[in-house]
Amino acid sequence: MQNFLIYNTLSHQKELFTPLTPDHVGMYVCGPTVYGDPHLGHARPAITFDILFRYLRHLGYKVRYVRNITDVGHLEHDADEGEDKIAKKARLEQLEPMEVAQYYTNRYHDAMDRLNVLRPSIEPHASGHIIEQIELVQKILDAGYAYISNGSVYFDINKYQSDTHKYGKLSGRVIEEMLSTTRELDGQEEKRNSADFALWKKAAPEHIMRWNSPWSVGFPGWHTECTAMGTKYLGETFDIHGGGMDLMFPHHESEMAQQTAITGHGPCKYWMHNNMITIEGKKMGKSLGNFITLGEFFDGSHINPQTGEEMLSQAYSPMTIRFFILQAHYRSTVDFSNEALIAAEKGYNRLMQAYKILGSLRPSKESSVNVSEYRQKCYDAMNDDMNTPIVISHLFDAAKIINTVNDHKATLTQADIDELKSVFDTFVFDVMGLRDEASSDNTAIIDGLMRMILDVRATAKANKDWATSDKIRDNLGQLGIAVKDGKDGATWELN
Repeated sequence: MQNFLIYNTLSHQKELFTPLTPDHVGMYVCGPTVYGDPHLGHARPAITFDILFRYLRHLGYKVRYVRNITDVGHLEHDADEGEDKIAKKARLEQLEPMEVAQYYTNRYHDAMDRLNVLRPSIEPHASGHIIEQIELVQKILDAGYAYISNGSVYFDINKYQSDTHKYGKLSGRVIEEMLSTTRELDGQEEKRNSADFALWKKAAPEHIMRWNSPWSVGFPGWHTECTAMGTKYLGETFDIHGGGMDLMFPHHESEMAQQTAITGHGPCKYWMHNNMITIEGKKMGKSLGNFITLGEFFDGSHINPQTGEEMLSQAYSPMTIRFFILQAHYRSTVDFSNEALIAAEKGYNRLMQAYKILGSLRPSKESSVNVSEYRQKCYDAMNDDMNTPIVISHLFDAAKIINTVNDHKATLTQADIDELKSVFDTFVFDVMGLRDEASSDNTAIIDGLMRMILDVRATAKANKDWATSDKIRDNLGQLGIAVKDGKDGATWELN
């Protein structure tokens, strides 16, 4: 087993990863709030923790990866007041809230599939775990760390602080400064302190999504859902909790406080956070209106709503987007530009071309270059807090050797060619999750050609031209392609 170091946000240092249960890993990552199309900001945490998921499994761990869908309780501006983000979208489009949630969940899944992001082991929805959230709120009330106010339930930060707990230790916020903010300035008269956060909110008459609870007809607070679902599927303590750095406060800070209030400890052993995607130095996100959806990246169309200018100079494939994100360490900021994406496209194509050449190299009796070190170099980079840009640099070095051999300026034995192929298979495709889009395109072309051929055969059969129909079937059979006739038409498969 590799010595895998990961950066723990809570301790502010790299730590040797040691799971709570040998050979098993429990990992919870905050998923999307599904009220709009996924954008590049959604792609980064999805890809970051997809890499972690892939690498842990590669190391031999059995991983239970839980990534939630937030479809209720997340109010505007991440606050405790205002409209629910999904309910607002539903009202504007005259749809049921769950129609909105389902539509954008499907859109999120489609985009993640194109980015080759693996589906999590469990994908719970907040709206499907209302009972667990009500039970959690009651436990916090019973422990004395929450209070009821006009049908809503709030977490008591002052009580939490007075019992020597530290609200703010994950994010580095100074709670005394937060507590000094007056309720008049905050405008939330129900709260004892402005920093208190909602565990359950009483629904206003116009609020669409609402459930019965012991305190009111209402809905859960945004932070409540992840604590409830993480505990349900991973236990009171699990290994890794991940998400974007923008969730560190207030979301993850509040999650930690909720769990500590009822168990005396936080929910996980390691907190991991990816940094932001920025545009001109500003965070990319729906709330700021400066986001570019993944669909727009894929088709190359996006107009800046403020300036009317096109922000994309071309379309970028899903693997170009994935490679662009992997070129930076997950804890560093990535600033969007067309130039950076074009460079990523070239880098990705360079690796794919090297792999293609690798399959056609002619071996020699002796190697004139040493390739034995690349596997361990890639492992060393991955074990150093998933340093994917260093992995990529080593793969580029290996690509140079492949091109040099192809130019007949160096030689490799068959064993060394096989070793390089294994390194590419392991780190390019398995761990980093890239795939050869050219090969995928060829598959689509073949599928299209076969459909055309079968359509011609179907027309021949409809015209009772049995000779042509049989000839197409038999000729395909000679090529190793079996045609099967069914009530819904013909299908084909390779023998």
